[in-house]
Amino acid sequence: MQAQGDIDFDELVKIVKKLPKGKLRLLRAEIEKKAATEHKATNLKSLLLKGPVATKRQLEIIENNRKAINQSRTK
Repeated sequence: MQAQGDIDFDELVKIVKKLPKGKLRLLRAEIEKKAATEHKATNLKSLLLKGPVATKRQLEIIENNRKAINQSRTK
């Protein structure tokens, strides 16, 4: 079966109900895999947005440390 154009939700349900058990399992697995992938992406995005942010002072300290490390390497 191929889906062409827009299918009404009720029509889609009828088509899915006609699927043999093996195909229905494959469809369910595919839907769950996509849902899990979307859920993970959402969690990562929200985690990063809620994560800690460095202050200007902390960034200055990091920059100074990098300069000191680079100077010690060139000696």
